Amino acid sequence: MSKKVLLIVGMVVVLMALLAACAPAPTPAPAATPTPAPPTATPVPPTPTPAPAELGSAERPIQVYFVPSAEVQNIVTGGEIMRQALTEATGLEFEVFVPTAYAAFIEGMCASPGDTMGFPATLAYVVANARCGVDASMISIRYGNDVYWAQFIVARDSDIQSLEDLDGKKWAYTDATSTSGFMFPLFILAGAGIEVAEQFAAGGHPQSVLAVYNGEADFGTNYFSPALVPEGEAAWEPGADPEPYKEIVDECAISEDGKALWCGGYRILDARAAARETAPDVVEKVRILALSDSIPNDCLAFGPDFPPDLRAQIEEALLAFQETDAWMDSIGSKDFYAWDSMSPITDAKYDIVRELIEAGGYSMDEVVGFMEE
Repeated sequence: MSKKVLLIVGMVVVLMALLAACAPAPTPAPAATPTPAPPTATPVPPTPTPAPAELGSAERPIQVYFVPSAEVQNIVTGGEIMRQALTEATGLEFEVFVPTAYAAFIEGMCASPGDTMGFPATLAYVVANARCGVDASMISIRYGNDVYWAQFIVARDSDIQSLEDLDGKKWAYTDATSTSGFMFPLFILAGAGIEVAEQFAAGGHPQSVLAVYNGEADFGTNYFSPALVPEGEAAWEPGADPEPYKEIVDECAISEDGKALWCGGYRILDARAAARETAPDVVEKVRILALSDSIPNDCLAFGPDFPPDLRAQIEEALLAFQETDAWMDSIGSKDFYAWDSMSPITDAKYDIVRELIEAGGYSMDEVVGFMEE
């Protein structure tokens, strides 16, 4: 190798050594910073759920429902008398409710099945039982009967002689919420295939009587209670003539105090008696065409989940209450529900109502619809 070549190689080696010496030192990798562990959460104890207030306490009074089948203020006043008597007898607290409609009564009873008791009319009970299991406890007694009847009435000189003759006729019923004045007759007519030409709500039991009396309708429907008979005569029984006094109707007259309608020794208790002031000769001019099967009276009932021990206490207290004078200022008042007394009952008593609804081709929802009209 020539000296010139050796010189060049030597210079390159020296240059490379110089460059290596001038290069920056490598930056060391940063040490990994340890991630701190998340703080341990201190467990928060759950908020205790307060125990529900005891039924019958001031915080959770027993709800007492009444159907609006009389003047509401009379029910409220009489209901307060009952409330006080029950509280005094049982130590429990009660609150009175008077819904504005039968359907609202049913909804109230079913909305609080463990807190409610009530006094439903016959159909209101049957519907409430079907809806949520409301259970009958006591049935009302009036004039010794735990049942009543619907009656079909016509003018005494009418040529209508049977229910079949009502086909194509004009009907004056009481109002759409009445069991005896509308619903039972409706089921009977439907079950018999009878179609009326026209029907209208007269506005009440005496009004439906007067509609027939005045010739505004061919027939009317309202309540029947058998007449009180003269002393020594056997009381009326179902199947017997509803007018055992029909031979002396020209003798019928209002009592001197205006409080009763008499035909000889018979005191009239059906809906015609309620029209006596306007039409003193109503029995002479209007007769009973036919009666329905017996209809169970209204009742005391409890929500399906009501505690049995409290129910027994209340039943015992009410049976004692009916023996007091205060009863007649409460549910026994003629301006309230006119219960003379009450007696134990089971739900089976109302099967006749269910059978008639079914025979008429109606559903429970349709019955509620009638109640809301």
